[in-house]
Amino acid sequence: MFNFNGGLLEDNSSFLNEKNRGVQLGDAVYEELRVINGEIIYLEDHYLRLMSSMRILRMEIPMNFTMEFMETEILKIFSENDLKQAKRVKFTVFRNSQHNFFESDNSISYFIVSDTLNNHFFVLSEDNYEVELFKDFYKNSSMLSNLDTNNKILNVVGAIYARENDYQDCLLLNERKQVIEALNGNIFIVKGNKIKTPPVTDGCTNGVLRKKLIELLSKLDGFDFLEDSISPFELQKADELFIVNTIDGIVPITKYRKKAFVNTVAKNLLGKLNAAARLSVSPGV
Repeated sequence: MFNFNGGLLEDNSSFLNEKNRGVQLGDAVYEELRVINGEIIYLEDHYLRLMSSMRILRMEIPMNFTMEFMETEILKIFSENDLKQAKRVKFTVFRNSQHNFFESDNSISYFIVSDTLNNHFFVLSEDNYEVELFKDFYKNSSMLSNLDTNNKILNVVGAIYARENDYQDCLLLNERKQVIEALNGNIFIVKGNKIKTPPVTDGCTNGVLRKKLIELLSKLDGFDFLEDSISPFELQKADELFIVNTIDGIVPITKYRKKAFVNTVAKNLLGKLNAAARLSVSPGV
């Protein structure tokens, strides 16, 4: 038996027990995906990123854990009517415990949850989106920082700080005081025709939409793209700042301290991202 919110449950009645190292130790990785009309956007990229994360954390990957298996397991949770709406899916993999927190055969379990999105494809928000640096804690520039794991306490505390100070988001720094990302996704900075985002070696999350936007920018004429470290001093000199993530697409930052930003490049890129997303799934989606 174990106690969950005051109720006694059988030990095998829930994955919220001592055998779930994701709950007990943060020993879990996850992928957030977008599902449209039964099609998973950028499924292969999400699958390969999940497999890479599991290998880095030395999890045992079952032989049947193929991309087709992942797709089937995700779509299994939806009815036919569900699939008429756009869905956000979180696919979480955690390591199984044996008898205590320190013993495991590295085998894994997984669970999948979802909710409904308002739009099938990405829509640019015109709302105010003010940010500030979060300096209470830093994110280390290590390979583990590139993964989406259950250890998001820095993001949680940063979000509380943002809410208490009427910001919509905060920008995270690494131990060298370089800007690496926002709480809500990867950051890109625009100055003239130059677009820059921090390299993963600075400690940012290696997001799928970050990868897709970099692929897009590398093929576009008129922009000079660079992966390079970002100093906090560059932020107020920029023409645009925007955040990218798999669920929201591109989120323009409207204000940082005394500087207000336009969203011209963000609008231009969002249409191209939506076109690329449509090409990644079956015709007619």
